[in-house]
Amino acid sequence: MKNSMSSAVLGCFLLLLLTVLPRGEAQEAPAPAFPKTPPLVELEDGDVFVFLGDSITHQALYTQFIETYFLTRYPDRDIRFHNAGVSGDRAADALRRFDRDVARYRPTHVSVLLGMNDAGYTAWKPEVFETYVADMTTLLDRLAETGASVSLMHPTMFDARAARLQGPAGEPTASRYNGALAYYGEWCREMAWQRGLGFADLHAPLNQITFEQRREDPLFTLIPDAVHPGPDGQVVMAVAMLDELFARGPLVSNLTILATEGGGHRIVAPRGELVEVGENEDNSLDFTYRAASLPWVLPEEARLGYRLTRAGHRHSGERFTVQSLPPGEWELFIDDQSVGRWPHHRLARGIELQENEKTPQYRQALQVAQANARRNAGPVKNLRDWWLQRKLREFEIIKAKAAGTVPGEAIARMEAEQAEWLQRSFEPAIERTEVEAETAWKALRKLAQPKPHRYELRRVAENP
Repeated sequence: MKNSMSSAVLGCFLLLLLTVLPRGEAQEAPAPAFPKTPPLVELEDGDVFVFLGDSITHQALYTQFIETYFLTRYPDRDIRFHNAGVSGDRAADALRRFDRDVARYRPTHVSVLLGMNDAGYTAWKPEVFETYVADMTTLLDRLAETGASVSLMHPTMFDARAARLQGPAGEPTASRYNGALAYYGEWCREMAWQRGLGFADLHAPLNQITFEQRREDPLFTLIPDAVHPGPDGQVVMAVAMLDELFARGPLVSNLTILATEGGGHRIVAPRGELVEVGENEDNSLDFTYRAASLPWVLPEEARLGYRLTRAGHRHSGERFTVQSLPPGEWELFIDDQSVGRWPHHRLARGIELQENEKTPQYRQALQVAQANARRNAGPVKNLRDWWLQRKLREFEIIKAKAAGTVPGEAIARMEAEQAEWLQRSFEPAIERTEVEAETAWKALRKLAQPKPHRYELRRVAENP
């Protein structure tokens, strides 16, 4: 009995030693290797950026606003963009057109916005979600093969209140679908972490701005049909992309005028070129300056979204500062056009001109934005509509096969007609609209080249 107790005590002692003594390196489990979060995208000369998505991309709005940003901010870089959105698409549909509509463009960067249709417009269902996971996983594998950097984007907001305003909405779907999309979006975030991809949350800012605006207006919405953000909502999306995917661009311009010891002025212009500088005896200043870029301006229909996101201040920045002016009010003229009056102490702190509609650079940037809107409403949308037509024709064949009641010869005839349509109509139309879009893009790049402008700062005469 005594020996048994001694053996038990010894066993416990040995077990205790094993738990407290340091283990050898051979017994330590290796730390799991995780990819780094990728650097923010900085588009360079010759890069190709593809927007892959569904109808929200097919709208050609957030894509257009991103294009306009890079057109005006980097006029010296030949960056190409391709809209690869098709209405109604799910991840499986994007896979079917992947080779011709994505890989063929040899992208250096691809953003992926899919999920609104994949979630099925119902409350969250595991089996529906698993289909999305399987198809998105295959899609991400295909994208990896292209060598492009990839950025996943959280699906956008479903506005249940906007749906109810249109008439009776099915419950609980209307109140639960936005939450289902959040689940899909968080899966995208996790995949971005696991694979080392970029990620932008388009869901949160749309929800947050909507929540804030409904403090004053309970009918406020950025998504009138509950699914497709309007121009203002698409500005929110574009700003979220600029915030989270792209490297922050430099200020459009940062003109600073400093006093010199001799009583004159020195102009500091870190971006752009001072063409000519003059100074008058009455302390007024004049100089000619060509900025390196234009401000980011958007069409009128997107101005509310631009204001709500403070897009100009955050992603444009056209500063003008004058130190040590004599006290009083001063008026700034650009190309002989008065753009505003400010007291000397306000100019000393600096003013922002990027949203000043009187400046010639604003008007030029607006022309760029309007011309790009026409390009997107024309050849870009036409290109996407041809892809939609192709998908709808293919679905007719798929449905006929699934029905099981259509004779084999009828299906064969449908497939033959489809093949002939692809060769005689679809491919020529795609090639034609690609050329039209490319021609318009080249014209836009010329239009976006900054011009020199003459600045004059005059002291406003006091009233007698």
